[in-house]
Amino acid sequence: MDTLRIEGGQVLRPDMTVERADVLVDRDDGTILDIGTDLDADASETLDADGCLVMPGLVNAHCHVSMTLLRGYADDKELDAWLREDIWPAEAALTADDIRVGAELGLVEMIRSGTTTFADMYFDVPEIVDAVEDAGLRARLGHGSVTIGKDDDDAWDDIEESIEIAREFDGAADGRIRTAVMPHSLTTVGEKYLREAAAEAHEDDIPVHYHANETTDEVDPIVEERDEHPLSYAKDLGMLTERDFIAHGVHVDDEEISLLAESGTGVVHCPASNMKLASGMAPVQDMLDAGVTVGIGTDGAASNNDLDMFDEMRDAAMIGKLAADDASAVAAEDVVRMGTAGSADAIGLPGGALEVGGVADIAVVDLDAPHLTPANDLVSHLAYAARGSDVRHTVCDGQVLMQDREVLTLDESSVMERAREAVTELRDRI
Repeated sequence: MDTLRIEGGQVLRPDMTVERADVLVDRDDGTILDIGTDLDADASETLDADGCLVMPGLVNAHCHVSMTLLRGYADDKELDAWLREDIWPAEAALTADDIRVGAELGLVEMIRSGTTTFADMYFDVPEIVDAVEDAGLRARLGHGSVTIGKDDDDAWDDIEESIEIAREFDGAADGRIRTAVMPHSLTTVGEKYLREAAAEAHEDDIPVHYHANETTDEVDPIVEERDEHPLSYAKDLGMLTERDFIAHGVHVDDEEISLLAESGTGVVHCPASNMKLASGMAPVQDMLDAGVTVGIGTDGAASNNDLDMFDEMRDAAMIGKLAADDASAVAAEDVVRMGTAGSADAIGLPGGALEVGGVADIAVVDLDAPHLTPANDLVSHLAYAARGSDVRHTVCDGQVLMQDREVLTLDESSVMERAREAVTELRDRI
């Protein structure tokens, strides 16, 4: 048996307790064989976790990974103007090669900061599939469809592409890649297209993922036109099931929170993007209290401007307290759970907890830093003090993706240079 032993560290258990233990991994099937002390096994390879906290790999439950190329391209604008005036025109100039190198840049960034799983909505998805396969991460991918501003034939083509991409690539990369049908939002995709997308997806047991209730501009038109709130409309369309998950959920009322809890639909909270675009403060504590499955995502690097999930957890805790007007809201344990198990549950992928028999998706966080000293409460440190740069090793599906801060699956320097060249050419085209 080909095994990996992560030794000498402390381990974050699913109940948020911490104990000193080693972790033994079966690299053949990518699972955890044992967690404890005095493990009776000679490992094929070892990773030194001395002075570290061994935790589940972080799960970035909503992003647009290739938007790393648009990092810092257009800032300090509200969402609608930002999309229509800057982002969508820039995206129209992207090539398939741009999508590939932008994805690789984002994957390097996530590996370096301890993220092992992510969900992504974009286009030229085959390029992202290839990048994920090479990088070794776990992902749920989909083609984001928009029908506004298109004639009927083009609109149907875009919806059909999302459906076909989901069917073709589900189970790729030896099962590390799963898919979803991804209409962009309830206001950028017409009703008949949404109905078809949901019906086709669920017929194949594939989830639907979309932006919902991100701004008041996504809520008010639906209320005015239909006399119902967006998530009631989504339920009518068949897009609010336990397989499905939405991004943002900023402007949800009590009735919609109840719908989310009853349906089992996951919500991905993107606090940094919501703050930067002045979209609002999601009622995260109310959702948690109601039993809604809540995960965390960075959104794209154009509206964040990074993919560091430690930053995102800290933002989630801070803005959650402001939204609730309660310093005890969205506590450290809650936010760490949201960034791991909550995100995994929301997007329907394994991971988010270190358990015997579970997948070996692991981040090893080096505690030897002034900002992580003293170690009064390591869960608090993960929520409020840790940074992506504190990650020493990253493991996904039992394979070491980064060791001693060196990314092993992608050529980091080459990716960065190619990204710089791609952006220079992109700016000329724009």
